[in-house]
Amino acid sequence: MAFSPLVDELVESLRCLPGVGQKTAQRMAFHLLERARSGGVRLSDALSNAMEGVRRCESCQNFSDTEVCGICDNPARSNGTLCVVESPSDLLAIEQAGDYKGSYFVLMGHLSPIDGVGPEEIGIERLLRRVGEDGVTELILATNPTVEGEATAHYISDRLDGSGILITRLAHGIPVGGELGYVDGFTLTHAFRGRKPLLD
Repeated sequence: MAFSPLVDELVESLRCLPGVGQKTAQRMAFHLLERARSGGVRLSDALSNAMEGVRRCESCQNFSDTEVCGICDNPARSNGTLCVVESPSDLLAIEQAGDYKGSYFVLMGHLSPIDGVGPEEIGIERLLRRVGEDGVTELILATNPTVEGEATAHYISDRLDGSGILITRLAHGIPVGGELGYVDGFTLTHAFRGRKPLLD
């Protein structure tokens, strides 16, 4: 059954969101129209403003509504340590943990030749220029522990081979509170390879 063209357009527009199929999009559209019209207007305004005003930071490629984002503009952050992540959501997760005080570079993806994503598409040359210009002493490769994430980390490491920069990788292993019987083999392998002496 078809609704009015405006309702149909709203439903189809909501389907662009990840994980939102036809039924979920209909439920969202009906909720906005039946019970949350003011919320819908606010959502529309926020979407419009974000689509027009949000850009990539000139320094780290993170989302920003200014030329340089607040993290890069913060003089308290260390430029000597640079953490490379795949997406703004990865950066946010690290920031919310509250321990890291260095700088970032957001790749906005990972190498995936089969999808036509090469070094140019994710800004590897820009990253390498920044490493040289900012006097980076440690590069933390915090790409995801997937095949593509590992390939991206190895590619960056190979490009900086012989540069004298300390290149580190985030540790992968058993989560705090986890039980060995429930941990997958890939995670266990990483945990064994990354084992360290038990300090007093």
